[in-house]
This record gives sequence, structure tokens and C-alpha cells, in this order.
Amino acid sequence: MGNKLGFRGWFYFRQGWSIYFAFIFAAINTLVVTYYLAIENIPILKEVFPTFYVYFLIVSSVGIPLLILVGYIHFKRTKAYEAEADIFIEANPFALRMLVNTEVLVRLNLKLSQNILKLSKNEQLTENEIEETKIISNELTKHIQERSFKNKKDLAFLKKLTKS
Repeated sequence: MGNKLGFRGWFYFRQGWSIYFAFIFAAINTLVVTYYLAIENIPILKEVFPTFYVYFLIVSSVGIPLLILVGYIHFKRTKAYEAEADIFIEANPFALRMLVNTEVLVRLNLKLSQNILKLSKNEQLTENEIEETKIISNELTKHIQERSFKNKKDLAFLKKLTKS
């Protein structure tokens, strides 16, 4: 982690700047510029917004709920956020690995739980059930041996799992 200290600092700086400082600065800048360059010079708008304070209150009371609605629509009602999540998983090998490992563990635990439940009832596993367990085990062993953070094996494996 020591050799990444500069990059970690750069990441935190960019997050602080883009999420917090630039956002607040841009909002204030937009309000000030639009009021003093547009509204003050247009008499009819000056009647609606006689002071910067009134302009700020009206724009905030309309703009904040509107932007909340737009954010909600972005996350819940469009495919845009789904595409962003896909890109994040594809581009981040650690997130991809965690997702693949979770999928693998769920699949393997389900099969093993089924086998354990059957054995706990003093029932024998059929040859087909034993073969299914071996196939899953061999497939996972092969994948784990071949994958790395640099190759695209995890992504291919995830695509294969989600298609079946």
C-alpha cells in the first residue's frame, strides 16, 4: 500500500473535489451568474425575482425536488445506472472477482446443501447427483487455476453463469 500512497491521495482529492467542492461551487456559480447576468438585465424577470435571495429560494424550492426526481429516475427507472454498474464490474477486477466468488459460493453451497439434506435423511446420492457435484467441482477448480486479475476469465465465467 505504501507505493500507492500518492495515487490513493490523488483519488481522495478527486473525490473531494468532484463530489463535494466542485458540486457546491458549481451550484453557487450557476445561481450567481444566471441572476446577475440574466435576470437583473431583463425587466420582466426582475419583477418575478426582485432580489437574489428570492431567486435563490424559488430556484432551490423547485430545483432541489426536481433534481431528486431526476436522480431517482436515473437509478430506478432507466437502464443508465445498470450500464454504469456493468462498466464498473467489467473495469474493476477486484469487484468482478468478488461478484464471481459470490456466484460460485452460492451455486456450490446450494448443491452441497441439497446433498447434505439428502444424506441426513439416510438417502443415498444417485450417480447423477454425484456426477453433477463432480462437474461443478471440476469446473470451479479449472476456473480458479486459470483466472488472474489481469485476464478476462472472471468476466467470461460470470457471463457463462448468468446465461444458464
